[in-house]
Amino acid sequence: MTAGEGTDYDVAVVGGGPAGCSTAVFAARYGLETVVFDRGRSSLRRCGYLENFLGFPAGIDVETFYGLIHDHVEEAGAELRPDLVERVERIERVGDDGEGNDGAGGFRLEPQEGEPTSADRVVAATRYGAGYLRPLDEGSMFVPDDHGEEGEERFDRDCPADDGTTPIDGLYVATPAGDAGAQAVVAAGRGARVARTVIADARRDRGYPEALSEHWDWVRRESELTAEWTDRDRWREHFDDRLPDDSDASDERLRELREREIDRRLDAYLPDEEIDRRATRGHRRLLEHVDDDAILEAAHEIEARGSVDGAS
Repeated sequence: MTAGEGTDYDVAVVGGGPAGCSTAVFAARYGLETVVFDRGRSSLRRCGYLENFLGFPAGIDVETFYGLIHDHVEEAGAELRPDLVERVERIERVGDDGEGNDGAGGFRLEPQEGEPTSADRVVAATRYGAGYLRPLDEGSMFVPDDHGEEGEERFDRDCPADDGTTPIDGLYVATPAGDAGAQAVVAAGRGARVARTVIADARRDRGYPEALSEHWDWVRRESELTAEWTDRDRWREHFDDRLPDDSDASDERLRELREREIDRRLDAYLPDEEIDRRATRGHRRLLEHVDDDAILEAAHEIEARGSVDGAS
């Protein structure tokens, strides 16, 4: 999939913390052209040490954690830009973008240092400050700041819906509101939730019917694929059964989407040897983020244990 005509990206994420990176990983893995703007001053960097993020039994230092989530963003296929977005404004496009979006609009993002860029959708994932969204405000996103000077306004954290959507079509908010944002693991989950909304909206815009707009990002063992579901015709029936009553299953566009969806579903089933290969690669990739001295120390301990076991 590619960005629409006249835009550089399908999705632009403003903020490279847990929420923004989680959004970007899901969006990019689906195939949406995604960019993340990260100025390097996420609120999590105020944390001395991260001890409650699931999967790190002894905790993890913030810099290593950031290295991991940013590596994940790039591995998923998204682009990282070390820049601060100062302004987001609407742009309009005319004509079909090749993906079924006739005359769809988009956004122009002006960073502090780099060249302006554009995207079909924008995800705000900055916990502190949302002034860059003011050009988009139609009186629904900013409210008087009770703690500021007279006349000052702040972004209304109650503005986004639970799925991240806002009154501005194509604008989403992935930053958790209130106390929820104080926990990195909640922020990451929120980012994934918003990404699924973005993907579903993109699928609807590209012709998927409502009943088939949701997408689940997972892989399964090939052994779980029963004989019935190895047959492409069975998947075609599954797709066609969910079409609206007024849809024509023989429509060329729908047939193309159906075959694309079947390919995506079947590719999600992995043989055991591929799972083993990915597991080995995953372990080695983690080692790239571990201190070399710690790796050597662990290797010496393993070697010493082996010598003792051999002697006994």
